[in-house]
Amino acid sequence: MTSETQIQIEPGWKSHLLEEFAKPYMGELREFLRRELSSGKTIYPRGGEYFNAFNCTPFEKVKVVILGQDPYHGPDQAHGLCFSVPQGVGTPPSLINIFKEIQADLGCSAGDFGHGNLKNWADQGVLLLNSVLTVEQGRAASHQGKGWETFTDKAISELNEKREGLVFMLWGAYAHRKGEVIDARKHLVLKAPHPSPLSAHRGFLGCRHFSKTNAYLESQGKSPIDWRLA
Repeated sequence: MTSETQIQIEPGWKSHLLEEFAKPYMGELREFLRRELSSGKTIYPRGGEYFNAFNCTPFEKVKVVILGQDPYHGPDQAHGLCFSVPQGVGTPPSLINIFKEIQADLGCSAGDFGHGNLKNWADQGVLLLNSVLTVEQGRAASHQGKGWETFTDKAISELNEKREGLVFMLWGAYAHRKGEVIDARKHLVLKAPHPSPLSAHRGFLGCRHFSKTNAYLESQGKSPIDWRLA
């Protein structure tokens, strides 16, 4: 992972994150993943999708950042984009609430969300970034504290420092803490409870983050996000 030719990550992101791959924590993370896989454990997402969020949304094209915590740990769910699942996989409860909020906020219909694959958002400039990029099957948060948080902290720091006029959507206490470094004078920071069924009713539903995001992007001379997926 220390050789440039081995790092399968979008060139713009690579230019900002390359030094991270040579640091000791990344070597320890690589060895941890190797041990887990060699012991027969199943890791999600698959190896080629660890950096999917970065590869789908190049550094210079990021307009919005949605922060998640760690990948889904059920079969066939995680594919490297936070809150997203591949087409054909059932929509998880938190994502159902996200869709409900978009419908209420923007007047979309349920028919605009016939699946849970958010790659269309990523292609428009929405970085769908989990704090932790891998997880063991059936064990939520099993790869926290192994080094991924340091790597994604650096990614957020680079966006905060090198870009202007971005929108950061921070849902839940974990995302709020991770986003404390963001300069609200340069970017729009939107905070709400997590969209999980356990907390969505405490303020995520009704937060209107999606209309606020598009209004801000337009004020910055940027095209708004089409949040529909149909």
